Amino acid sequence: MMQTWLSISEFSKLTGKTKKEIIKLCKEKQLKCKKQDDEVFIEVESMAKALVPLPELEIIEKENSIAERTIGMLLTLHEKVLMSKDETIDALKEENKFLKESIYSLQEAYEEQKKTIERLQRQLEICQDELEFCRRKYKLMWGQVLKREEEKNNNQKEEK
Repeated sequence: MMQTWLSISEFSKLTGKTKKEIIKLCKEKQLKCKKQDDEVFIEVESMAKALVPLPELEIIEKENSIAERTIGMLLTLHEKVLMSKDETIDALKEENKFLKESIYSLQEAYEEQKKTIERLQRQLEICQDELEFCRRKYKLMWGQVLKREEEKNNNQKEEK
């Protein structure tokens, strides 16, 4: 982590504290200080701990951890929702594929049944034609038989 250092005068302008107060905080080790080229520099991150009272800093840190946990939990929930959405989409795609295949299968079965019905209707027509032919033949045959019987009967009556 990179540290940012400010000169005492910049730090004073930023915080509104006098140079004496800043030096006092450095001596009490509440601020991180370093001396370089006869000038004192203050580390910026230590400024928060020195300027904000300790109980308030703990509350801020606690709220940050709550916020971080909440954000983490929300991100986790978001990931789960996305995964669930993807699973739902995949399930719907599989269901659509199954339904499409079922429709094709039903369509093929319908076509086969339609062909079977047409074939049976043709066979029925042929059978009906053959039956009608047999009826006519039967009538014709029995008609001739009856004529012969009548002729026989007439011939027998005449003979008597």
